Amino acid sequence: MLRTSLTLLAASAIVTALPQAVPATSTSSAPVFEIDGAKQYFAGTNTWWLSHILSDEDVDHALAEIAASDLKVTRVWGFGNTNNGVDQPVYFQYLDNTTMTITINEGANGIPRLDSVVRSAEKHGVQLVLPMLNNWDDLGGINTYCNYFGCNKTTFWTDPGAQEAYKNYVSFIVQRYKDSPAIFSWQLANEPRCPNCSTSIITEWARDVSRLIKSLDPNTRVSLGDEGWLCGGEDYAYSCIEGIDFEANLNIPTLDYGTVHMYYDQWGYTSDWGNKWITDHAALAKKHGKPIVMEEYDVKSTVSNQTEILQQWHHTILDTDIAYDSFWQFATDLTDRDPYDDYAIYYGTEFYDRVVIPHSKAMLAKTI
Repeated sequence: MLRTSLTLLAASAIVTALPQAVPATSTSSAPVFEIDGAKQYFAGTNTWWLSHILSDEDVDHALAEIAASDLKVTRVWGFGNTNNGVDQPVYFQYLDNTTMTITINEGANGIPRLDSVVRSAEKHGVQLVLPMLNNWDDLGGINTYCNYFGCNKTTFWTDPGAQEAYKNYVSFIVQRYKDSPAIFSWQLANEPRCPNCSTSIITEWARDVSRLIKSLDPNTRVSLGDEGWLCGGEDYAYSCIEGIDFEANLNIPTLDYGTVHMYYDQWGYTSDWGNKWITDHAALAKKHGKPIVMEEYDVKSTVSNQTEILQQWHHTILDTDIAYDSFWQFATDLTDRDPYDDYAIYYGTEFYDRVVIPHSKAMLAKTI
């Protein structure tokens, strides 16, 4: 997601009746993942907040509900940086630009929070995608490295000091959890961008960091976490203006699959355009022989035809060779905080039961 709001918003409203999703059959040789001992299609979700709440019981509660929904993977922030140690209730890395020291927070509001998520995911049979950097400023992103090293959003990707510190953090996270069966993928960043840069900058960065991760853990998937920006056209999403070439990155040998995000309204498109975005990327899975994931997508709860839009996208996903999709975002009642934003879909609501559950079951029923 682009940015994290700090305002509680209501759960999605229910509109017209949603027909049951029907099982589909893959008609191409596009690759899929093996999970739970089987090669299959499946659905997942995003719960960035799981690692940033202070209650083990809330973590366990949420993951139990995700498992009960047949959602096989959830994406959780593996980052949390601070420059002052007081601006976040939970943080993992402290880049203190007063004393010029970088430390891992081993306290109760630090890395033990991520430990709790990994343990609970193991218990419930849910796997995790862990991005280890945020392009955005929320919860300590590139900005915290640049506050320390004096870089900016475009020079970060090649700044020697910032890159050394980032790689040290990546190495710490990978080595800590590499033996856990709960890790689905190490992810380089959440929505990396280098606006108006040559796309080679992030491609080479992704090549370098993914190679490092594979040297530490050759057995676990690695993904970039980008939004899927394409090149070769004048249209915004196809213009490479954000400094990302999806196809070039998909061809990096040490990246195991491609990630795609979709927020049509934020990008200036109509909801119908979303079907083209899905099918264009699904075609690249077949072309390049790597799985492709719709990693973030949803429709704001304030949109009157939210149900119809999601239903159409789900049918498009089922009709193509998207390996799995994960909506933004799963939400549930917690004691510690509310997983708020205007895209949240709350577990146990009628909307959830009529939109999320049928799709997760349809993805699992899709034959290869």
